[in-house]
Amino acid sequence: MQFHLDGYRTGDPLVEDAHPSVRERPSGLPDETDVLIVGCGPAGLVLAAQLANFPDIRTVVVDRKDGPLEVGQADGVACRTVEMFEAFGLANRLIDEAYRVNEVSFWRPDPEDRSRIVRAGRVDDVEEGLSEMPHVIVNQARMLAHLREHMERSASRTTPFYGLQAGDIDIDTSGSSDHPVTVELVHLEGLQPTGESSTIRARYVVGCDGSRSGTRQAIGRSLVGDPMNQSWGVLDVLAVTDFPDIRLKCAVHSANDGNILIIPREGGYLVRLYIELDNVRDRDTLRNQDATPEKLTAVANRILHPYTLEVHDVGWWAVYAIGQRLCDKFDDVPAGETDTRLPRVFIAGDACHTHSAKAGQGMNVSMADTWNLGWKLGSVLRGTARPEVLHTYSQERQEVAQELIDFDREFAAMFSARPSEPDAADGDGVDPATFQQYFRDQGRFTAGVAVRYPPSMITAAGSSQHLAPGFPVGMRFHSAPVVRLADAAPVHLGHVARADGAWRLYLFADRADPAATCSALRQLCEVLGSDRSALTRFTPAGTEPDSVIDVRAVFQQHHRDLALDRMPAVLLPRKGRFGLVDYEKMFCPDPAEDDVFDIRGVDRETGCMVLVRPDHYVAHVLPLHGHEELTDFLSGVLLPAR
Repeated sequence: MQFHLDGYRTGDPLVEDAHPSVRERPSGLPDETDVLIVGCGPAGLVLAAQLANFPDIRTVVVDRKDGPLEVGQADGVACRTVEMFEAFGLANRLIDEAYRVNEVSFWRPDPEDRSRIVRAGRVDDVEEGLSEMPHVIVNQARMLAHLREHMERSASRTTPFYGLQAGDIDIDTSGSSDHPVTVELVHLEGLQPTGESSTIRARYVVGCDGSRSGTRQAIGRSLVGDPMNQSWGVLDVLAVTDFPDIRLKCAVHSANDGNILIIPREGGYLVRLYIELDNVRDRDTLRNQDATPEKLTAVANRILHPYTLEVHDVGWWAVYAIGQRLCDKFDDVPAGETDTRLPRVFIAGDACHTHSAKAGQGMNVSMADTWNLGWKLGSVLRGTARPEVLHTYSQERQEVAQELIDFDREFAAMFSARPSEPDAADGDGVDPATFQQYFRDQGRFTAGVAVRYPPSMITAAGSSQHLAPGFPVGMRFHSAPVVRLADAAPVHLGHVARADGAWRLYLFADRADPAATCSALRQLCEVLGSDRSALTRFTPAGTEPDSVIDVRAVFQQHHRDLALDRMPAVLLPRKGRFGLVDYEKMFCPDPAEDDVFDIRGVDRETGCMVLVRPDHYVAHVLPLHGHEELTDFLSGVLLPAR
């Protein structure tokens, strides 16, 4: 990380100086705000953490609960989500505390005695090279605590307001108001109304308020989908058991007693059990809604036979029903009015899509929703991006949610199906080996790295993809190990990107020495450093040179073979009030790792540009001589600097 840019100061460098506008703000709930976020769950706090990096933008976060979540709920953190947490500087804290999922064990009925279960196989949880980040398990409450701490340390000093529930929402569509959304906030104590209410006016409102979202109802959207006809119990327990794979993620299928998903938790002792409840055998418990941890434990022992589970402490438990439901649109603009009206109210997470917890996607996809939305709101409010970019949120994320619903429906059905018997003639049930293979085949999807956004104003259609097939346009920028030129530090290329709203332009050099006049990269850098470059056109006066477009270069030479002082000036930008040089813009292949040019298939003869969106998805691949095409593309997204 970089700090001390504007002067040396002691203390924790992670705590930023408060923005001047923050010091001028009165305490308490304001009458007006730029963005109102309803809900302090994963989606709401990822959005708030992003906008905390835009301290000139006022963000208000409200939640109906009396305080932060302490235990329970989601726990699976996909590789892509850990990559996202790296953009907040939080990945290492998350990994150090979490349980790391390395392998998955599959259990099925014993062919010799189907009343018993036996191990059917083990597979790697994540395929080799899929991500530099692991799949981890950690309490959702801890993830939210990390995000709140990031907000509190930021220059925005953002903290949520608790005990407030969004009520009526009125949207002024006339275009005459700077704060066109008026929201009534009902004051609660212990989740009960106190009789008081407040009114706040906002430029934008984002409803991250769960499956019973009042924000969704206020904009006339509804969840549509399959009925919830399969019930599951979940237990976080400290237990003594003779089940041998209790510290592995396990999918357990019994012959006639149901199924269990076992998820080891952080700390070495805690384990989560997702327990299928039989609609016939357990119907009295479900009908009377009198489930208890003791009853759920009894079902678990029934499924795990001949092994036993003795529960000594329950950290959290719940019973819920599976259902796959989805909204047709994730903002307030009717489908036929997108050409004439801009969105002002958005919904994210469970407010617009619900599904089972079996594949561990709920929290991850919810956070990905607002990761997609946050930079768009911040850029539009700052005046650097065209307001039409806000339409792409619903376009992109609704399609992803539909893919999740389709996957979850199939995955949940396979997990809940009765295991087929060996040599069964009627083909009834699911072959355990087939389920194991399906799990392996869907690994990229469950890791969160299979998302590919279609062409739009922020993702190019026609690109020179052949120049870098390992950086597919529309997919997340897949990081790779490199060495920083200035200090020979081994780093990951993708980790230079922060959650700061900036576009990243990675210049992968041609073979020539970048100091030579024949170098295509050097010629491009001369254009980028001139008055006719995209940097000059879109970077507002008085802001840092990399605040809108952050240029980074990756050379083919060994880092000891290049002279730092002969590199192009655009790669040594001067920043801050002292005009200090930023030396962290240039990289070389890491001799101790696979060469980034090889593993991502970058054309060594010609090199290329890889333009990456602020949410770290590849927007374009261009030849090094394609600076005019780069400017044309960005002109459709960014506004000329004022």
